[in-house]
Amino acid sequence: MKRARVLCVVIAMFFLTGLNYGCARQSGVGQQAADKIVIGAPLSLSGKYAKEGQMALWGAEAIRRWINEVNGGIELSGKKLPVEFKYYDDESKKESVQSLVERLITVDKVDFLISPYSSDLALASAPIADSHRKVMITHGAATDRVYQQGYKYITQVYTPGSRYQTGFLDMIKNKDPEAKKAAFIYEDDEFSRSVINGARAYANKQGFEVVFDKTYPSKPTDLSPLIQELKTTKPDLIIGGGHFADGQLLTEQLSSLEVNVKAVSINVAPAIPDYYKALGVKAEGIMCPGQWEMGVKYSPEAAGKAGLEWFGPSQEDFAGLFNAAANQKPSYHAAGAGACLLIYARAVEKAQSLDPDKIREELGKLKMMNFFGTWDIDETGKQTGHNMVVTQWQAGENIVVWPPEAAGAKLFYPLPSWAEKARGTLAKE
Repeated sequence: MKRARVLCVVIAMFFLTGLNYGCARQSGVGQQAADKIVIGAPLSLSGKYAKEGQMALWGAEAIRRWINEVNGGIELSGKKLPVEFKYYDDESKKESVQSLVERLITVDKVDFLISPYSSDLALASAPIADSHRKVMITHGAATDRVYQQGYKYITQVYTPGSRYQTGFLDMIKNKDPEAKKAAFIYEDDEFSRSVINGARAYANKQGFEVVFDKTYPSKPTDLSPLIQELKTTKPDLIIGGGHFADGQLLTEQLSSLEVNVKAVSINVAPAIPDYYKALGVKAEGIMCPGQWEMGVKYSPEAAGKAGLEWFGPSQEDFAGLFNAAANQKPSYHAAGAGACLLIYARAVEKAQSLDPDKIREELGKLKMMNFFGTWDIDETGKQTGHNMVVTQWQAGENIVVWPPEAAGAKLFYPLPSWAEKARGTLAKE
């Protein structure tokens, strides 16, 4: 009987130890027994955001390789642990995002999360991650509204949407003080509204006159009636778009209806190489606010001058790892997703923990620079350190033209007319 009681105690202790380890692993405090660090994400590999989602996957995989193969892993408790990147296709759908985030947390037991691309999908995933005490860095979720909900574990790598187009407006005012009439034509979704709300307020503050300000529904097939109306207002500059497909359509129809203005800045689409592949010379001179672009001068030297620590590969090394997988140049969607992995790696090494509260605390204290730019968040998790650039398609290359300290070429202004571009004129001096 005594031996039976001892056996029961041993069995009970065995199951309790297993249960406690499982709970510790799920809550992120079992790092002593961890043999890897798992970062998970729902990614839009099909549907509306497929172009952006594929870029994010390639970017994350490039940095996973750098962490594991170059850095030797993430240092935790005296060991270098490899990173595993776990992802599923969310099909660009809110309902898919919610179920996949739940699965990544409860079934796959990921240590940390990267949000899906787009503000709408991030808004759908944030409450689930937060309720499970799972730290999530949002990638491609620029709307300010995510960080106004009181979430404890949600943080941001991108510059907020309200600041997307302010650099473009500064650039135009600096270049041509006589260009005053601005037109806004944009997708009716969370991200685009956030961008235009910020741009509108800033334009009014800077003395621009908003002569056109209208939305179009998601997945448009014909914007010509709206563009015809915009044309009658004779703007000097146009700010518009939302994501890849509608941004490409907007450009096509501005061309076909010959809406000639001094400058055009379109969200998201021009940052993706397939934009120029699809449009060719029509893309010449079109600008885009960018979270990042090759040639922006982020480096260990720049970090030192700013009083920040540097961590991760150079831009050139990141581009090389990316190109090996994708056989093309990375967009800012790729760079932003990759930066999320670097930020987690540094936070783990500093906190020496996988505990979500310790990691979230460390993310709030962390001030660093990597190839993507600066990481510095406020108490809500909103990004305050990272700055946008403005890029312009010039002779088939998407080049940074603003701000001056980051520019790789001079702004081509005003942009060629659609008729001139049809005759082969490029936005290059």
